[in-house]
Amino acid sequence: MHEADIEETPEGRVARDGGWFILNIGEMAWKTVRGFGTWCSFDSRTKDPDEPGIGVHVHVLMPGEANGYYHAEEAQEGFLVLSGECIAVVEGQERLMRQWDYLHSPPGTAHITAGAGAAPCAILMFGSPDSNRRVEWIANEVAAKHGASVARTTADAREAYADIPRTAAVRAPAPFNHSG
Repeated sequence: MHEADIEETPEGRVARDGGWFILNIGEMAWKTVRGFGTWCSFDSRTKDPDEPGIGVHVHVLMPGEANGYYHAEEAQEGFLVLSGECIAVVEGQERLMRQWDYLHSPPGTAHITAGAGAAPCAILMFGSPDSNRRVEWIANEVAAKHGASVARTTADAREAYADIPRTAAVRAPAPFNHSG
């Protein structure tokens, strides 16, 4: 396997192809959507859709931000809190998660996380990158308390996220960004 070509962008460094790479997370390009946190994905920009792979990223949530809407999908997901605190809403129940707490979400488990406490929460998230996997976004009162519920249950991502702003590329947030 070849070493990936690395592209310098205004937002940070990005692997341009499917080769191996080592990059500091603070130097990588990140993405954000207002109200849904900031994240850095570890896949290359040109991931082969025929490769099974695994979706891995770090998501930083400010208190009150959720990483999406309450949902259940046909793939397993995992969430490891690296720093800070968040609320996990799992099967309609709230659970506080702190540094090094891990949430295992088997296929079909309704869940979402939202930043809590007084500081940002960094979560290592992983699951299936398959955009064809079945996902259902579920209207839920407990998730709605955290701004993380759709108004009406749907299996259509465009409907679930119709009102959110576009994703924007950004530089890494503190504490990951060491460039000052």
